[in-house]
Amino acid sequence: MGVGLRKYALIDNLALAWIQIIIMEGNKPCVRQNVQRTSSSLVRVRINDGCIEDKGKMTSGFFKKLPIIRGAISTMAISGLMAPLLSSQAFASISLPKDGAMGIIGSASELGRKTEAFHDNLLMPVITIITLFVLVLLIVVVVRYNKRANKNPANFSHNTFIEIIWTGVPVLILVVIGYFSLNLLKDFHTPPPADVVIKATGNQWYWTYDYSDHGVSDYQSRLHEDAADLAKAKAAKVPYLLEVDNRLVVPVNKVVHINVTASDVIHAFALPAFKIKADAVPGRLNHTWFKADREGIFYGQCSELCGKDHAYMPIAVEVVSQARFEEFIKKNGGSMPGVAEAVSTPVAEVTESIQAPDAQPASAATATPTATN
Repeated sequence: MGVGLRKYALIDNLALAWIQIIIMEGNKPCVRQNVQRTSSSLVRVRINDGCIEDKGKMTSGFFKKLPIIRGAISTMAISGLMAPLLSSQAFASISLPKDGAMGIIGSASELGRKTEAFHDNLLMPVITIITLFVLVLLIVVVVRYNKRANKNPANFSHNTFIEIIWTGVPVLILVVIGYFSLNLLKDFHTPPPADVVIKATGNQWYWTYDYSDHGVSDYQSRLHEDAADLAKAKAAKVPYLLEVDNRLVVPVNKVVHINVTASDVIHAFALPAFKIKADAVPGRLNHTWFKADREGIFYGQCSELCGKDHAYMPIAVEVVSQARFEEFIKKNGGSMPGVAEAVSTPVAEVTESIQAPDAQPASAATATPTATN
């Protein structure tokens, strides 16, 4: 085998090894069977339960002899075009980031999945194609138009056709991206009627939540003491720098409106599982919303540099059933809006019924003597 083919095979094997390492699920390595490698193989892979396996060799002489094409295909396998396949949906849990994982963290809402699909199916392929195209152009320029290969360079400086192309094509690309993003932006900015309204206030360096319609106020959420230290977090089995002492509790399959503000400096309320982020600005009320379609615990963090303990200001949302949510509200001194109305109405009716019998005997006593006389 020639030195060139040895070099290309080495690149292929390194690419495969790199992909296999980064796709490991947690600390559990992928199980691979019947993995075949040849010195001239072009890596082809498939995903199986979050693992990547080599599917064998591609013996076409065309790919053996063109290092630029081989390198471009290997680059695509490692980078953007693999993002939809290597997204977090391949993993069992979406509540926490996975070590070495590729792609966006999974979604726990319909709107979040739309955002993820927009990124994986449109943005990443477009970005990858543009990046590879520019890379090929750079390589062509370096190889073909260097001083040694092109001793007498041309003296022209403009080309009208090319300038129209490199202006028009990017505009068309942006129009296509804008067309598909308009509905997504509309969904984010026109939320359905709220089932639960929460005011989230950022403080240095904790969050305060108020359930406006449920009578629960000043519900403070701070970093859990065990989560502040890596060793303690592992021992207590809590997410490092993500677990809190009091989680934000919301019901499943309900529209939750979050009004975000701050009491001191600028913070940011961000939850990757719902693909939402809102700046918390003192004196201003920003708005976001989500509708969780599954129960679980979903973590986020303050995403705006807010001082020395910025890294110690996590957000933890616990999505529970309606019954457990009502228990949570009652435990914290609040009440469900519908329950309060149901309780107040019978009390008024009972009061009227008590007063009415007292009035009738009095009138009857007055009328009886008159009839007798």
